[in-house]
Amino acid sequence: MLYNDNTNMIDTEIVSEMRNSMLSYAMSVIVSRALPDVRDGLKPVHRRILYTLHENGLTPEKAYRKCADTVGAVLGRYHPHGDASVYDALVRLAQDFSMRYMLVDGHGNFGSVDGDPPAAYRYTESRMSKMALEMLTDIEKNTVDFVSNYDDRLKEPTVLPSRFPNLLVNGSQGIAVGMATNIPPHNLGEVCAAISCLIDNPEAELEDLMEHIQGPDFPTGGIIMGRSAIRAAYATGRAKIIVRAKCDIIEGKNGKFKIIITEIPYMVNKARLIESIADLVKDKRVEGIDDINDYSSDKTGMHIEIELKRDANPQVVLNKLYSFTQLQSTCGTILLALVNGEPKILTLKEILQHYIDHQCDVIVRRTQYDLKKAQDRAHILEGLAKAIDIVDDIIATIRACKGGQAEAKAAIMEKFDFDELQAAAIIAFKLGQLAGLEILKITNELNELKEKMIKTAKESPYFDIINSFYGIGEVLTTELLGELGDITRFDNHRQLIAFCGLDPTIIQSGKSINVHGTISKRGNKYARWILFNISQMVVKLGHQCPNHPVYNYYLTKKAEGKHYYESLTACSTKILRMLYTMCKNNTTFKIN
Repeated sequence: MLYNDNTNMIDTEIVSEMRNSMLSYAMSVIVSRALPDVRDGLKPVHRRILYTLHENGLTPEKAYRKCADTVGAVLGRYHPHGDASVYDALVRLAQDFSMRYMLVDGHGNFGSVDGDPPAAYRYTESRMSKMALEMLTDIEKNTVDFVSNYDDRLKEPTVLPSRFPNLLVNGSQGIAVGMATNIPPHNLGEVCAAISCLIDNPEAELEDLMEHIQGPDFPTGGIIMGRSAIRAAYATGRAKIIVRAKCDIIEGKNGKFKIIITEIPYMVNKARLIESIADLVKDKRVEGIDDINDYSSDKTGMHIEIELKRDANPQVVLNKLYSFTQLQSTCGTILLALVNGEPKILTLKEILQHYIDHQCDVIVRRTQYDLKKAQDRAHILEGLAKAIDIVDDIIATIRACKGGQAEAKAAIMEKFDFDELQAAAIIAFKLGQLAGLEILKITNELNELKEKMIKTAKESPYFDIINSFYGIGEVLTTELLGELGDITRFDNHRQLIAFCGLDPTIIQSGKSINVHGTISKRGNKYARWILFNISQMVVKLGHQCPNHPVYNYYLTKKAEGKHYYESLTACSTKILRMLYTMCKNNTTFKIN
């Protein structure tokens, strides 16, 4: 086929073009619309709704806001599609018969189990539920990645922190191109117990996990017939689970029997169910039913009464209703979700493990964020504490500057060896804070921060590993973690060394490449300073630990004629390689 853009004629095969176009469309539907992420259990539209509610400050304690405002904000910021799709998704998050634990607190008509449609979004109001708060906890602490929205104007999260396993707890349904997902909801307590079991015993089998997760827990109730289908679903990711309504047979005062329905299978329309029973009676396919009454309400819950004739056998009638109506339905379970952007059918253990991995990543990133914030504040406090001791000289220096705050800051940095952050804090320091009580507050805050930093750093899975390195100590371990964060995020030790600016300087001109022996100093300056201090500590303690590999490496460099600081820099690089290997292999420091 020929394509003409008025400048070029391009020959292309129609089959190849259709195949590529179809593939692009299919992947767009799969990744961006139809399937949930295994980490937070949300599709993009649901994630965008919750994040918009979070941005708008619509927390549970705040007043409700019109759904029209929320829908418009979602469309304008993150989801440039039809308003109907956004509102339908928002409505589902607020329906107690669709969600096991609702993520949106709705006010107004949001539909019913009878299939009644919700009111238009100009009439309804919504806000976040308390469960939704747990989905977004610590999102401002760099716990997840953000990407640009459709017009590169804003940033949106690729996944939510999700403090609970939402994929299993609330389930998900979706139809993509060539595939579909149908994950039933589960009980929150059972799923959390299974996660704890898997954390304590990573080798746990399916039988161990099923001791905690008995099976799906539908918001509309119902009885699951047999456990074999449940086990098949958890073991293979596919199964057909048969669900029956909860029915009780009671005898009335007039001697007639009644069938009382208090729970129906998941996603069954109650009004259509009653209508189908009435049609069966009219067509005489089911005999023995005298009357059907629906006494269901929001206060009393579901309550359907089927009054039988005096000569009818209630069990026979009920069995026929199971056969001919949706009092018994089949839930086709398909545990399909996105894993690293690819659709995969998962087992129960795999779903739980992916969630645990996600939470480990969130905790590490949150710890790194908190530690970095504490370090930055401690750094400023250390500068203020130092400045208080020489306050008269600093005041004289500031008064001598005639060019304003910028000149004063530069003079302080040059004369007293403060960095830019410390100098800015000193310039903004008020004279009233020089009172003895205020100075004591600074000292106390600094001490508390140092204790908090160590406590926060100990939450990292790499703290004990790095702290085991002879000569490093808790303080330097804390400071190093604050700068490096998750060491294992680097593909190899060379990337980590380059991040710290300890790689050799490379000068390239055309095809000529010149590698200098000096370090580049392009990376993290503070991390280099910490590593240099560790090297100094190891060398000082070398006589106490003569077999220390870093100490022996230092002696080798000295024997080669390297000067003191050059040898310590080489040791810093070696320490970084060793720490990377230890964290990657989850092993502590040992001396042969």
